Amino acid sequence: MKNNRFLILFITILLLLAGCSEQRISVDMKDKVSVGIMLSDVGLGDQSFSDAAFTGLVRSRDELGIVFSYKELSETGTYEKGLLELLKEDHDLIVGLGFMVQEDLEKVASDYPKQNFILVDSVSELPNITSITFKENEGSFLAGVLAAQTTSSKKLGFVGGADVPLIRKFLTGFEQGAKAIDPSIEVVSHFANDFGNSELGSQLAKKLMDEEIDVLYAAAGLTGVGVLQEAQARGKLAIGVDSDQFFFAEKAVISSMMKNVDIALYNVIDEYVKSSKIPSGNIELGLMEGGVGLAPIRVIPYSTIDQEELDEWKENIMDGTTTVK
Repeated sequence: MKNNRFLILFITILLLLAGCSEQRISVDMKDKVSVGIMLSDVGLGDQSFSDAAFTGLVRSRDELGIVFSYKELSETGTYEKGLLELLKEDHDLIVGLGFMVQEDLEKVASDYPKQNFILVDSVSELPNITSITFKENEGSFLAGVLAAQTTSSKKLGFVGGADVPLIRKFLTGFEQGAKAIDPSIEVVSHFANDFGNSELGSQLAKKLMDEEIDVLYAAAGLTGVGVLQEAQARGKLAIGVDSDQFFFAEKAVISSMMKNVDIALYNVIDEYVKSSKIPSGNIELGLMEGGVGLAPIRVIPYSTIDQEELDEWKENIMDGTTTVK
């Protein structure tokens, strides 16, 4: 009997300690800024856009002490359902990643006017949505300069994930930058209408390289990774996008057009952590703001003269001497 009483007392103490632990965790979590994100269509593992955003949230967790959760379209079925699930989790900020989420995000934001939302890659007029956009055309201009400096055939290729205004910004800037170096350069483009199909990217890259194209630029998420890897298989060169994609095709990727989604999200979250407020309207980030740029140049021998030429074009864009379409 005595042993049983000690056992019951021991179990009771453990339960009380567990209860205190749960209460302490609850208080600690309540004091933290919480962020929920609805990822773009491909989700984690796209080796591009969603992965970059996720990196920004991980950094915010590690350096700012936030907590976060995420939803993927493959699990929720619709963006709206994922956003509603995030609302139930009672986040301070809810992020919609990518232009494709805008319609559902605005629908949910209209129903919940007191909730703070962030839309990345498109502009909303709703007062409770902060938009973050990038001057992809400026970074792509530099990618075009680099491609023009590199090509031997004077024929460049572009693969876009969809034929929409946002992806056209990449193409337009790329072509303008290339022709700024050599007006005779030809840029041939294909649109995959799929951001998550590396095999399709490979097929489109083959078509382009069959036309004597020797430098390819891909703005197509995971589909673009297929482009980079096919360029490597054929001994050609390529330029990645969004994040530094060198490690997916180390013999082909000379650089990547960096779209610093991770930094943009971190900065907005940092401001909210410090002030409990986020900027209103649209935050547009270009070369001047550090929103876009080029990853380190690798693979090719790159002369001091070429680097100086590239730097000059960058300065011209930043000081307004050169206007990118």
